[in-house]
Amino acid sequence: MDRLKMARVRQRFARPRIEDVEKEIMGQMQRFAGVIRPGMSVAVTAGSRGISRIPLILRSVVLALSKMGARPFIVATMGSHGGGTPEGQENVLRHLGITEESVGAPLRMTSDTIQAGTTEKGSILYADAEAAKADGILVVNRIKPHTAFQDNLASGLFKMITVGLGKVPGATQVHNFGSLEIYSVMLELGRMALRKLPILGGLAIIENSLDETASLEAVLPGEMEEREGELLKYATGLLPRLPLEAMDMVVVEEMGKNFSGTGMDTNVIGRWKGVEVTMPIRPEIKRVVVLRLSQASEGNANGIGLVDFTTRNLVEAIDWNATLTNVRTTGFWERAFCPPFPGSDRDAIEWALQSLKQPTETPIVAGRIRNTLHLEELWLTESALEKAAGCEKTGEFHPLEFNEAGDLLPGR
Repeated sequence: MDRLKMARVRQRFARPRIEDVEKEIMGQMQRFAGVIRPGMSVAVTAGSRGISRIPLILRSVVLALSKMGARPFIVATMGSHGGGTPEGQENVLRHLGITEESVGAPLRMTSDTIQAGTTEKGSILYADAEAAKADGILVVNRIKPHTAFQDNLASGLFKMITVGLGKVPGATQVHNFGSLEIYSVMLELGRMALRKLPILGGLAIIENSLDETASLEAVLPGEMEEREGELLKYATGLLPRLPLEAMDMVVVEEMGKNFSGTGMDTNVIGRWKGVEVTMPIRPEIKRVVVLRLSQASEGNANGIGLVDFTTRNLVEAIDWNATLTNVRTTGFWERAFCPPFPGSDRDAIEWALQSLKQPTETPIVAGRIRNTLHLEELWLTESALEKAAGCEKTGEFHPLEFNEAGDLLPGR
C-alpha cells in the first residue's frame, strides 16, 4: 500500500449559512398566514434524505403552523424508500431523528394512495392517502441536483409532490419513463398536483457544501415552478465536488441513502450507469471502491452497482428486499449490480489497485473520502495533490493503515 500514501487536505467551499434556523423559518412561514385557517389540518412532508438539522426544521414548521391555529401532522414522502412500508418508512425517519417527540406533531404513516387525476398523456397523479385527507399540504424538501437526470428541476419540491407523496405507485410510474423523460412527466404531474391537491406551498431548503443550511425560502404554489428552477441553479453552484477532473482511484469509506438517493452522489463520482446523460461526465474515475453501508440506510444499497470493488462486510449488510424495491421503482437496475467483494477493506483496495494494471513505478492519482456529501476534508496521494485545484495540505503523507481484520483505520 506504499503506492497509496496519502495526506489530509482541505478544500475551500463557499459557505453561506443561516445561524438561527428557527427564527428564519418563523419569518418565512408568515407567507402562508393568509391561507391558514384556525383548526385546519396540515400535512407536512418528511423525506428520506439526510437533510441537515431536519428535525429542527420540521419542528419549526410545526410550531409556526400551530401558532397560526392549524393542526399539523407529518407524512412520510419518500416513494419506495424504507421498503415502501409504513414500518420501514417510520424507521427511516427515526434514523434521521424525526419522531413525534422531536418535531412536536403526530406521524401518520400509510402505504395507501389515492388517484387524484390523470394527465393528458395518461399519467396518474398518486397521493399519500393521509395527506390527501388534510385541509392543506405543506411540502418541505431540499433542492439540489438529481442523480438520475439533469434539467430545470431536479430533487426538490416538485419531486417531493410527485414521487415522494406518490408512494410506491407514484415513484414507480415516474421512474418507468426513463432518465430522459423523468423531468417532463414530473413537471406535468406536479402542475396537476398544484391544481388538484390542497397544496399550500413549500419550504425550499438549500445547503452549502459543508452540509449546512444555506437558505430557507417559503414558496407559494403559483411561483413554485419558476422559483424552484432558480434555486436549483444556486444549489448547483454550492455542490461539493472532488478537486480533480480525472483520477485512477477513489476510496469511499461509506455510502448510504442518507448521503444520496443512489448511496453516492453521481455528480461527485461521475458514475451514472443506466442513465442517458447528455452533458459531459466529470470526473473520470477508473476505480471506485466503497467500504461500508451506513446504518441510516437501513440496508438499502441502491448505488452499489456504480462501484468497482466493495467489501464482504458491506455486502452482508445489504437488505436486498429494500434495495431491490428501490431499484425496481426507479428502473435503474444496473445500480444494484453487485461488484466483486474479495473480503476486507484491505482486500478490496488491493484488488482495485491491481486491476489498474499500472507499472509499480507509475504514480497513482488517488483519493479517499468519507462519503460523497462531506468533501471539505479528504486524503490525496502526492500525484493527485499536484493536480488538485484549490486544496490546502493539512497533514503528512502516510500509507493506508489497517487493523488485524483488514479494516481501514481513520486517516491521519
